Amino acid sequence: MSFVVFCAEDNWATARKRFTSRVTLTYEPLDKCFKHAHVKLFLFCTALLFAADAGSVPVSHGPTPLQRREIVPTRKLRVGVASAPAKSALFVVKDADGKPRGVTVDLGQQLASKLGVPVEFLVAANSGELVDALSSNTIDVTFVPIDEERRKRLDFGPAYFIIESTYLVPAGSDIKSLSEVDRPSIRVIGIADTATIRAAARSLKNAKIAAVKSVSEATEMLRTGKADALALTHDSLRPVAAQLAGSRILDGSFLQTGIAIALPKNRPNALAYATSFMEDAKASGIVRRAFDDAGLNDLVVAPPSAQ
Repeated sequence: MSFVVFCAEDNWATARKRFTSRVTLTYEPLDKCFKHAHVKLFLFCTALLFAADAGSVPVSHGPTPLQRREIVPTRKLRVGVASAPAKSALFVVKDADGKPRGVTVDLGQQLASKLGVPVEFLVAANSGELVDALSSNTIDVTFVPIDEERRKRLDFGPAYFIIESTYLVPAGSDIKSLSEVDRPSIRVIGIADTATIRAAARSLKNAKIAAVKSVSEATEMLRTGKADALALTHDSLRPVAAQLAGSRILDGSFLQTGIAIALPKNRPNALAYATSFMEDAKASGIVRRAFDDAGLNDLVVAPPSAQ
């Protein structure tokens, strides 16, 4: 399909970027437009093409007005992050002044920058609280592990990191493998309303399982002998193990899933932009730098289109 574009000369580059992949364009100065009978047809087709592109404009072009309205209805990006005593692909830490620092903070700041809006962070004790905040529209976006229960409440974009959940056992424990955790005498703890504790509950038939609010609370229970195993992701268990001399992280995993960007249900244009943002962040090195800046140099960025 071919069209003549009547526009100001300084708008010609923008027109070519938007439509080159769909149509063949020829430039004519704006002052000649009303001499041509097919101008109305072109304007009508242009409107249709802009509408079709509303949910799929690449991040490099910036968000469409519709995408921006869906992502930031309050004109600032409200990002939910979860805190813990040490950074991981999911968890952030707080500075002395209470400001969060970590991978998801960096990603949230980058997204706000692309959108051209200020950013505000809500810091929660766990990812379950973030799901509740997003479902109630208290926040606009977050980054949490994917599971089927959450898919009922949220829409997910691509994953930026693939987690593997296992158990940490304290010094002196006779548990050597994942299968040995599932005994009637074993007290397993996990963080409330998370993908990991739900997966642990599905896999364990005999052990006793209890939910706690935060990683800090779980660490203290292990330290004081009130629990026999902590269910968490490998990368988040490493700093816990460093605080508990003689503790061990068990090999293997009972859950593998992605940590992904998440948005409220039924915002298709926002989801399209968030998906483009996350794929670009992985390809351009933004995620890699966020890992490295957090001291997580050994973490591997998820591949394209990972879920």
